[in-house]
Amino acid sequence: MSDGLNLCSSSKMQPIRELVAKVAGTNTTVLVRGESGVGKEVVARAIHKASPRAQKQFLKVNCAALPGELLESELFGHEKGAFTGAYRQKPGKFEAADGGTLLLDEIGEMPLRLQAKLLHVLQDGEFSRVGGERIIDTDVRLIASTNRDLEVAMRAHQFREDLYYRLNVIEIRIPPLRERREEIPVLIEEFRRRFNVQYGRQVDIPQDTVRVFFEYHWPGNIRELENAVKRIVVLGSARPVHQEIITSLSRGAKPAAPAPPVAVATTVNPDAVISLKEIARQAARDAERVAIKEVLDRVHWNRAKAARLLQISYKALLYKIVQCGLVVQEDKDKEVVAS
Repeated sequence: MSDGLNLCSSSKMQPIRELVAKVAGTNTTVLVRGESGVGKEVVARAIHKASPRAQKQFLKVNCAALPGELLESELFGHEKGAFTGAYRQKPGKFEAADGGTLLLDEIGEMPLRLQAKLLHVLQDGEFSRVGGERIIDTDVRLIASTNRDLEVAMRAHQFREDLYYRLNVIEIRIPPLRERREEIPVLIEEFRRRFNVQYGRQVDIPQDTVRVFFEYHWPGNIRELENAVKRIVVLGSARPVHQEIITSLSRGAKPAAPAPPVAVATTVNPDAVISLKEIARQAARDAERVAIKEVLDRVHWNRAKAARLLQISYKALLYKIVQCGLVVQEDKDKEVVAS
């Protein structure tokens, strides 16, 4: 994904651009939130580049990619002989990023034991390597990112409340691509130019494919769009990717349909009260039902995954499924058998 915010020109992203400009010059921690692929690392890099630390290192650690023991060593380093396979001393990312910025991606996946050690570093600005006793001072600007609902994780005792408030001094929420559709043509052109240069091609993307891309809901967000354009350039044709998107749309992965019109009585009473609030509430309920149904179908009714994508609790999703009258297909089949 691009390292800058020059692509994020939509009205939805303008407040984020302004917030990045305000916080870049400080050393405060930042929590960047949003679905996978929305550009959380892009925002983190933009903060670093606009900061006084721009000439120092920007390093990233994916907290979900390593088991706890290896993650601790990756962050804080280790001394020779600290564990099996530690044949030499190794500095960690907190040392390597000294004076710069460290992005902890998928912070919600960090084990509780390591969360406690990270909290100590944030509070005191010092740590020791795994297997070591020497105290090492660190001057690192920390940015954390996550696609998890950390509030739910705290209630489930999977994330420390004190660490949450330490990290969440400034929160930046990035909207998904489906809420920033005006960016899609600009992103397509940027990726097309980049990959044409990278692969020595001169591939164009037809306008009908751009229109289809505009209609698609992009569950993988900007990363999915980037990969789609890369495939077009590599294959030298938009047709295979175009057809895949058309197939996905035909299976129901479509943008939310407009709310159905409100029924009006056939006999009109000119003095009847028209409640705009009730009309708005009904429209909101209809739109919510369409959105929930779309996500549930997309994840094959995996309710836990749907709750994470919708950024609500599991219990809240179950309540809304009942409230909206949504029934999974297997439940419908059971009703037919029972009858």
